[in-house]
Amino acid sequence: MRAVRTAGLTAFVGDVDRLEFGAAPLRRNLEDLDWLDRTARAHHAVIEAIAERCPVVPMRLATVYASDEGVAGMLRQRAPDLRETLSRLRARREWGVKAFAAEPADMSGTPGDPHAGRVTAATGPGATYLQRRRAQLTAAEYGRQQAMAGARAVHAELGRLAVSGRLYPPQAPELAGQPGRMLLNAAYLVADARAETFAAAIAGLTARHRSVRLVVTGPWPAYSFVGEQQAEAQR
Repeated sequence: MRAVRTAGLTAFVGDVDRLEFGAAPLRRNLEDLDWLDRTARAHHAVIEAIAERCPVVPMRLATVYASDEGVAGMLRQRAPDLRETLSRLRARREWGVKAFAAEPADMSGTPGDPHAGRVTAATGPGATYLQRRRAQLTAAEYGRQQAMAGARAVHAELGRLAVSGRLYPPQAPELAGQPGRMLLNAAYLVADARAETFAAAIAGLTARHRSVRLVVTGPWPAYSFVGEQQAEAQR
């Protein structure tokens, strides 16, 4: 790892093997989940180490330049944008928050649930089954509405505490690695001075909104808040 400095900016770069990061091999490797996981972890470790010392603009994974001069040219070309981004990210970190619909067992007895345990007299086995099924469907819809309302409340409160927020499409369970339907997939840019307040708010929201289960990641470098455009790889 070495530093390339120009225009008052510093880029940290490392050499890679063309047999692994050349155009054709890279396309193949990006479809290899083991390679992708290993490379992403190494990429994140470098960014995390730099972020502990100074503001950092994370580059896109596998951003490749043919030479140090190519990196220096990118720094000169993007200098105003990079300086603005570094200033905006100073003393701020990213937190990720995902909200999943809670399992029915986790919501049983939730205050205000008008359908919990409701069973009335029936006139026969068929009627009993239909009545129970109707009650289950009604309770499921009520639970869905409660979960959606809980996710909205979580996002609204955390958004008030954050400098900025980003909403992403919900992930399927197999991608999320978590059971249940994902209702919120968000990233929040939080000032370091408010980190404890933000963490306390998440704990409070978890206690108040039992219709959702929160999964929190971070704080880490602000990957989601470095701008819409990243420098294109040059070869």
